[in-house]
Amino acid sequence: MATRGPGWLRQVLRGRGAAPEPSPADWPAGTRIERDVPYGPHPAQRLDLYAPAGAQGCPVLVLVHGGAWMLGDKAQPGVVLHKVRHWLPRGWVVVSLNYRLLPEADPLQQADDVARAIGTVQRDVQRWGGDGRRVALCGHSTGAHLAALVLADVSLAAAHGLQPPQAAVLLDSAALDVVQVMEGAHLPLHDRAFGDDPVVWRRASPWHQVQQALPPLLLVCAQDREAATQQAERFALRARSAGGSAQVALVPLSHREINEHLGQDDGLSRLVDDFLAAQGLP
Repeated sequence: MATRGPGWLRQVLRGRGAAPEPSPADWPAGTRIERDVPYGPHPAQRLDLYAPAGAQGCPVLVLVHGGAWMLGDKAQPGVVLHKVRHWLPRGWVVVSLNYRLLPEADPLQQADDVARAIGTVQRDVQRWGGDGRRVALCGHSTGAHLAALVLADVSLAAAHGLQPPQAAVLLDSAALDVVQVMEGAHLPLHDRAFGDDPVVWRRASPWHQVQQALPPLLLVCAQDREAATQQAERFALRARSAGGSAQVALVPLSHREINEHLGQDDGLSRLVDDFLAAQGLP
């Protein structure tokens, strides 16, 4: 297996050239933006909040970015732009969060950050017109792994006063059963993230941490990513066996496109909208 370094990964994440930062004209009219709201003492423990004009009692969409546990940012246009433009006019508050990255923090610490951030949102979002009882969680790639781990590991919820989100959308993660990943052929990025200790693999594995029914799940996979599809179907079966509901959807988009296209007027956005509506959101 060829070894690919961080330079290759950055090219995959960024695509051809860096996207320009959104301008005020890119956001829906009247959008209120609060940047770098702290949810912890570390400089990376910050979130951005986007609220529609006159927001009151709005459901809340919490976004967790990807980046192989070592890259990515909450304000990247591919993470937030189309999602804000899609969901704010529909009466949602959108929150995008950062977390500590490798090598400073491992995936277990990153999941702790995500849980802390969601707990903070649930307690404080009312001041921006959101309803902390009506939260949907959405993670892409690494962010989907961290979101799934937060949902599955009850100790994280207990540590941060987190109430289960009303629904979760997991976008194209290939690391939901970390033990299975690490025991098979895998990329060097997985070694950087999870190391060589099987005890850590199990603790960082959402599949192994499921102890009770999870919130309703929609797992979206690129139809040509066999590893992600297998992981999604395995995790969905595990979630259903624990008393929850989970569905897997394959879409004709690449790994990167799933993230960037969500919120644009296409089948993926309708798929997610229909799933959220079936859970009473909004």
